[in-house]
Amino acid sequence: MTDSGIGRRSFLRAGALLGALAIAGCTATEPDGELTPSGSASGTPSTPNATFTFATAARPAGLDPALVTDTESHRITRQILEGLVGVDPLTSAPTPLLAESWTQSEDGRTYTFKLRRGVTFHDGEPFNAAAVCANFDRWFNLPASARGSGHLAYEAVFNAYSDSPALAVYKSSTAVDEHTVSIELATRLAAFIPALASPEFAMSSPAALQRFSADALNGDRDGQKMSEYASHPVGTGPFVLESWEGDEVRLASYPDYWGERGQTAAIVFKVMTSPASRLRALKSGEVDGYDLVTVSDVDDLARNGMQILQRDPYSIMYLGINQAFPGLDNIKMRQAIAHAIDKDALLDGLFLNGTKQANQFVPEKLGVSSGSVTSYGYDPERAAELLKEAGYDGAELPFHYPRHVTRAYLPTPERVYAELSRQLTAAGLNIKPVPVEWSDDYVQSVQRSGDRALHLFGISGTYDDPDNFVGSLFGSYTEEFAYDDAQLLSKIDRARTLESGPEQTEAYTAISDRISTRVPAVPLAFPISALALSPRVAAYPTSPLLNEVFNRIELREQ
Repeated sequence: MTDSGIGRRSFLRAGALLGALAIAGCTATEPDGELTPSGSASGTPSTPNATFTFATAARPAGLDPALVTDTESHRITRQILEGLVGVDPLTSAPTPLLAESWTQSEDGRTYTFKLRRGVTFHDGEPFNAAAVCANFDRWFNLPASARGSGHLAYEAVFNAYSDSPALAVYKSSTAVDEHTVSIELATRLAAFIPALASPEFAMSSPAALQRFSADALNGDRDGQKMSEYASHPVGTGPFVLESWEGDEVRLASYPDYWGERGQTAAIVFKVMTSPASRLRALKSGEVDGYDLVTVSDVDDLARNGMQILQRDPYSIMYLGINQAFPGLDNIKMRQAIAHAIDKDALLDGLFLNGTKQANQFVPEKLGVSSGSVTSYGYDPERAAELLKEAGYDGAELPFHYPRHVTRAYLPTPERVYAELSRQLTAAGLNIKPVPVEWSDDYVQSVQRSGDRALHLFGISGTYDDPDNFVGSLFGSYTEEFAYDDAQLLSKIDRARTLESGPEQTEAYTAISDRISTRVPAVPLAFPISALALSPRVAAYPTSPLLNEVFNRIELREQ
């Protein structure tokens, strides 16, 4: 399947986009981050001198990229830290970043990276092969006390840590010389290079990791346990952390950055949890942009001449089912839930046009599709029959959903919950609402065991491979679904060893088929996400993978 967005760009005044959105089934498309000015820009000065202010939907959970999973944390850490591998702005394919090149052994288990020379961390320490080894060894040996109760990216990609060596994909790293490093894996991992473009695998200064006790979660910020390093990240990126106080994070351009510093001397991230507050701040000039435009924003943006920049969809929204909850281990109950959902009604008016129903967990962009995937069409009568066959007695089903947050996969969670609850209730299910503040660690609350039947959640992709979705969600047993399926795990383990091509596509198609028959969760939508920007912004580096680094922003003269 080809990506129709590639090679074209949509950077439109909201009025123009509104006209596009009014056409049924049509939406403006956005390629993977190509920078095209929408008018004359001031040019890039040799010394950055501009301030760019951005409204975010939630506070960061922490600024140690390896130990957080939320988008808003990584939006900030991407500015500060960089990985070995970057993302091509047009195709989202892996591209050199801190590694200038790499080679792969014939058996696919050893990768040799040639590192960029002349790069320093923000603390003045050199970036070299020893630093790369220190980062990989830190991830591999991460103590259980630092892992939290969630599913960190390292585990999702490499299966296990040093305390379970028989299961671990990572084996060792070796500094061949100062600017050459060799990474050895226990088995072939086709997604290894794409995965290294994820923000979780950014390089931290080993000296800073040690100085700020990165693996000791002894601190607390707004109820979040974190290390001192999570408030003092040190990388090689174009910006350094200047301050983090309450709802505001300030970054400053790093004078010795190895690449182009761009126009922006200072970045200010301001937390504004409600879409209405972000919209007001943009209209008043308090901020230059915000992410996660909602349907209700569009008219107002149009009237005020603002810009909307749209990304290709690369996230999935789903209804999670906890099989540890009494009765939900019965597949007929899960099938009934799937048949009770009217996805057309769910998407109508709650998501930007272009958002598509999801019948599987792999976005279309990755070319994995199957006519044999079990699609549970809206059929309330069949849902009622299945509930009867399952012996459902009307017991309460606690349904957890987040409040006061906006996500790329979930722009208006309260309204999405309300519609889903209405549909499930109409089919005969006794739904008990359990609203949870996002700031009260909603993510971990739905990823650990507990008295939870259903939950609303999703993930945004960060690298260009199907394993980013099915591997992250179902590649190992998790408390989120309490879904134990040895056959599925075996299929995923095999697919991860296959290079991109027909055989890999066939393998992930079989995985999608298997997931659809077992219903550990119900895929709901591949949402379109969009940013709103002031006329001051001439170009912004959009990316479906959210690889958006602000030294590439171009601003007009004021």
